[in-house]
Amino acid sequence: MVLIDAQNLNKTYHMGSPAQVSAGTAMTVHALKQVSLKIERGDFVAIMGASGSGKSTLMNILGCLDQPSSGHYLLAGEAVESMSADQLASIRNRRIGFVFQQFNLLPRTSALENVELPMVYAGIKAVQRQEQALTALTTVGLRDRASHTPSELSGGQQQRVAIARALVNQPQLILADEPTGALDSSTSEDIMKLLRQLNREGMTVVLVTHEADIAAWARRKLVFRDGLIVGDSQQCELSAWGAA
Repeated sequence: MVLIDAQNLNKTYHMGSPAQVSAGTAMTVHALKQVSLKIERGDFVAIMGASGSGKSTLMNILGCLDQPSSGHYLLAGEAVESMSADQLASIRNRRIGFVFQQFNLLPRTSALENVELPMVYAGIKAVQRQEQALTALTTVGLRDRASHTPSELSGGQQQRVAIARALVNQPQLILADEPTGALDSSTSEDIMKLLRQLNREGMTVVLVTHEADIAAWARRKLVFRDGLIVGDSQQCELSAWGAA
């Protein structure tokens, strides 16, 4: 079943002062050009490309953080390209978990409280928040670190807390933007093993990376250049996907 269905997505930015934009003299940047793709539920997709290729723009649209200039985007059957800001916020909270390169944890807040944060926005009561947060921390192997603040955790542990936070509202989709960019190679492998295990359990995972060895963990690889998809391939059996 299709989870993400994007058709003819375009994203255009006008670079310049408001006066230049009004006069039509601002520089126009075409970040996405007629991009179409479908991602099945339960897939694991890596998006690669150089800086400025359009991969981050696509990720922002898929994550309902931005809207296309034109085109159509269905997420789990819901048309999101024309939704209001409040509707987009609801979609993000209900359907999507985000994992970022810099973890984005509150520094003076415990791991448990960081994981609870999306549920606070969702209006979930405190007892249920704690129960679900502890379950998510157990999933990533950090239940015994629930009371620790980010400064008391390693980089890999902080990213695991971030993944638990992404999981806590039981989303249909995990979007990971350079999830290993701030980690060493050994810790990066641990994080990718965790994402792969979540995917094997049914979670749809889409990640942006510029590292070929990280992209090799995915089942499918998309390559962007100049706002276009120039490569779309299934990973071969020799990729990291088949590793122990």
